[in-house]
Amino acid sequence: MLRSPRRLPFTARLLFGGLLAIATPLGSFAALPLPTDGKPALRLQGSNTIGAKLGPALVGGMLEKDGFTEVRIEDSGENEQRVTARDDKGRLVNIAIAAHGSSTGFVALDNNSAELAASSRPIKDSEAASLARLGDLKSPEGEQVIAIDGLAVILHPANPLTALSVAQLGQVFAGEVKTWEELGGRGGAINLYARDDNSGTWDTFKELVLSSQGKSLAASAKRFESSVKLSDSVSQDPQGIGFIGLPYIRQAKALAVSTGDSQPMLPSTELVATEDYPLSRRLFLYMKPGEGNPWAQQLVRFAHSPRGQAIVAQTGFIAQTVKAMKVDAHGEMPDSYSALANNAQRLAVNFRFAEGSSELDNKALRDLRRVLSYLRDNNKMMSQVVLVGFGDPKHDNRDRALLLSKLRAMAVQRELVKGGVLVREISGLGDALPVAANDSEDGRRKNRRVEVWVY
Repeated sequence: MLRSPRRLPFTARLLFGGLLAIATPLGSFAALPLPTDGKPALRLQGSNTIGAKLGPALVGGMLEKDGFTEVRIEDSGENEQRVTARDDKGRLVNIAIAAHGSSTGFVALDNNSAELAASSRPIKDSEAASLARLGDLKSPEGEQVIAIDGLAVILHPANPLTALSVAQLGQVFAGEVKTWEELGGRGGAINLYARDDNSGTWDTFKELVLSSQGKSLAASAKRFESSVKLSDSVSQDPQGIGFIGLPYIRQAKALAVSTGDSQPMLPSTELVATEDYPLSRRLFLYMKPGEGNPWAQQLVRFAHSPRGQAIVAQTGFIAQTVKAMKVDAHGEMPDSYSALANNAQRLAVNFRFAEGSSELDNKALRDLRRVLSYLRDNNKMMSQVVLVGFGDPKHDNRDRALLLSKLRAMAVQRELVKGGVLVREISGLGDALPVAANDSEDGRRKNRRVEVWVY
């Protein structure tokens, strides 16, 4: 039975006014087919992180963008919602969203019970292989990065602890460190809170914190399907610690996190946007390449548009909108990098590369367009861009790391030149300024990046 219908607050007050004027035309939803049997026009299944808030917000914004009225969210079950609206002829359209965890989205693609899978982690190799008959879900068409999120490690607001390393977090959540006193804090026994096994939040935490150290979650951890319930439970437990998506910190306190040789980082908007923060992650929509459902295609296009990214920001996630940020110089920076920090600004985007490849990954391909738009809009096309490449030490060969980091910067330069940019300077800093540990492939992949600076 439907419960608690409510009007969606999608109007200009929810969006950044400047973005409304530059929104990309998306075509007419009024021309899209409406099922006559009352079935959903689109079915989205998967991540609770996306489905609880962001998914309905994007669907509602998409509908209002094209003039649909009476846009409502209706709860239709535990962690399930239906977004309804009427077109200019009074016909009803409904879009179904089920948010039971990332893995369930891929199952839904497999059995044809959804057109879009929402995931807060990349598709696993095993999942991509089992769905190969649908096409390459890792291709630029199949895999869509719609937002960036950060996993926050949260405590009770009164807990005095301020920072932990990923290694310490692994020991805590494996149950090897059992009291706050062992971490230099106070409060006695540590109570653990974690998302459930179907959650992409859990998959990401498990991969970044536990599996990377050969550890498993302690059996004593309390498990939650709901992000909100987990966060609220930690904020009410002086001995509690949990992990959650960035928008769900709510009343809890976030810890700074470090990994390898990186400095402890709080999950700030800028550090999450660049994916430098150790527990940052991408949020995805996956669909069959050549998906024939036009509503699925339009939702993906809307999510990537400036107006869609404004909704991403309004719902508490990190938009992929390119902006400049000031970076404070410090003593650990190479001299050339300190000079940049003192005289230029860094764009809140990093270019990263496909696994085992020198090719830009799917997010970077879209980021190229965003960076080009930013440079054009801000009159920075001619000799005002500096590209800085970074790498990781392979077999302790730092000269090779320096060379490869510069080659990555050159790869980005080639793409920007195609868009008419005259790059001022490129450099490679090798394994300097790591943002992740170099003792794992995932960490090395994060360190292999290209930053964009502008004068």
